[in-house]
Amino acid sequence: MSILYNKGGDRILTLQDSDKPQLYREMFPYTSICRTPFDSVLMAPCPAEQMRITDTTFRDGQQARPPYTVRQVAKIFDFLHRLGGKTGLITASEFFLYSARDRKCVDVCRARGYRFPRVTSWIRATKDDLKLAHDMEFDETGMLTSVSDYHIYMKLGKTRQQAMDMYLDLARQALEWGIIPRCHFEDITRADIYGFCLPFAQRLMELSQQSGMPVKIRLCDTMGYGVPYPGAALPRSVQRIVRAFIDEAGVPGKWLEWHGHNDFHKVLVNGVTAWLYGAGSINATLFGFGERTGNTPLEALLIEYISLTGDDAAADTTILAEVAKYFETELHYQIPTNYPFVGRDFNATSAGVHADGLVKNEEIYNIFDTETLLGRPVPIIITDKTGRAGVAYWINSNLHLEGKQAISKKHPAVGQIYDSIVAIYEETGRTTHFSHEEMTELVQRFMPELYVTEFDRMKTLAGELAANLILRLARSDELAGLDKRACARLDSFSKEYPFIQYLYLTDTTGALKCAAITDPAYKKNYEALPIGYDFSQREWFKVPMKTGELHIMDVYQSQFTSKLIITVSCAVTDAKDNILGVLGVDIQIEQVLKQASLLKDNAPSQDDAAPDTL
Repeated sequence: MSILYNKGGDRILTLQDSDKPQLYREMFPYTSICRTPFDSVLMAPCPAEQMRITDTTFRDGQQARPPYTVRQVAKIFDFLHRLGGKTGLITASEFFLYSARDRKCVDVCRARGYRFPRVTSWIRATKDDLKLAHDMEFDETGMLTSVSDYHIYMKLGKTRQQAMDMYLDLARQALEWGIIPRCHFEDITRADIYGFCLPFAQRLMELSQQSGMPVKIRLCDTMGYGVPYPGAALPRSVQRIVRAFIDEAGVPGKWLEWHGHNDFHKVLVNGVTAWLYGAGSINATLFGFGERTGNTPLEALLIEYISLTGDDAAADTTILAEVAKYFETELHYQIPTNYPFVGRDFNATSAGVHADGLVKNEEIYNIFDTETLLGRPVPIIITDKTGRAGVAYWINSNLHLEGKQAISKKHPAVGQIYDSIVAIYEETGRTTHFSHEEMTELVQRFMPELYVTEFDRMKTLAGELAANLILRLARSDELAGLDKRACARLDSFSKEYPFIQYLYLTDTTGALKCAAITDPAYKKNYEALPIGYDFSQREWFKVPMKTGELHIMDVYQSQFTSKLIITVSCAVTDAKDNILGVLGVDIQIEQVLKQASLLKDNAPSQDDAAPDTL
């Protein structure tokens, strides 16, 4: 049995071309679950000198969900910087370049000026795509260089030699343009490591030496076939793949990156194995978002890195709760309640602890001090033995009530809730604890004022969407003159968005200068508001004139159409920010919610650095 892997030294690795693809049918029979062969080659761990994390939340992660808006990308990029970018642990984040939105996301994140994460790109293996990266002045880009015969023969329709020549030509061009190529060895765990991958990697290292620039390699476990087991055979062994690239092809560990997928529940352990055997970076996404089963969860790597190195200052893990809340409230992603580190009940135990004595036995069941390290107190488990203090603790913890907003155990409604819980146990002989859903139902019944209603959510969404529209319109140069050009602009704008009921512009005295009515059926109704009509006493006029800020009114029933509407208004200003008038819009709630998805996709960023996306 071989204990240490034999290094190849300086020997030249030769491409092994073939008329037929090598599909490893003994490992990947397709009609059966894939096999894991062992060949008894064992290696000792040899960690990279610096273990780092790279992010692909906006590239691979975005392939598993609707596209992020510019504003959302900017916010998540800020989270990445705060989590581990400040220390350099999270070194880079990659972006698509193909749509106008993609490019604006790049601009916004670059404008942050962070040293880390660095903004890098991802392209297909074409010179047109490379030119796009060059034109956007990237100094590093990922390039899709698929390496398994499944891809080379069956997808690209090429021989190994043709594929290698195409990839090398693209890498050579990138280096000539001063761009570090990051070659993504797609489907590495079904590839011929010695027959194609290592000879290709060795040629890339030759290009690196000739140019004096790094050539990075991402080892992509596209199908999640990688295994971390000692003695497992190639091409499935993560240990063997990493060491072969370092020892045989001469790729420096700091230029090697592992990108995994979770098809077989091994994405985290495979990534950490790659770290331990010399790969400098692991590619990850927040909460493991990624196509199919997802990528390595970035938050898990942060915890694992600290566990391996003892470097507590490398990442600010307390931010994870904030990130999770953002994903749930802003992106409407329901994080599983038992999801490690951020799930609502991940550190809860059915053994239970009373609120008045949480510190007494917390360490028995809690993985570590989650309050200090994650900003997550131990959830209270509700039973008939919990007491009023436990009910109050549950309410305050789950509804995030702090300070003066916190509910006291002396609150009458808390007593009513607890009495109801005790009664259920007495009447039914129940032995299990109350679920989160059951407690939510009880609290909503006795304390409905603590919950945002669905109607409130609708109002908020409608207001936000309407605000995006009116802010866009208010920036139009045509409005400044309050004349025919302004009226024409209102007409054209209202035709773009037929759910607008009434669109109007006043001067600084409140006199109506022009208006647009989208539905002819209501035209007669609005004749009571002729040009020159005095709106000076209306709330929607007075507030923007006083503050210069956007104003959103509460929902009310229109006297002209009897529909539920929301009125949004803002000041129209000149180049020196002097107020010239007020622009108002009445939007039907029902109609705007039907268009919510479209409007959110096209909403302008609220960040000063973000360009107008509309």
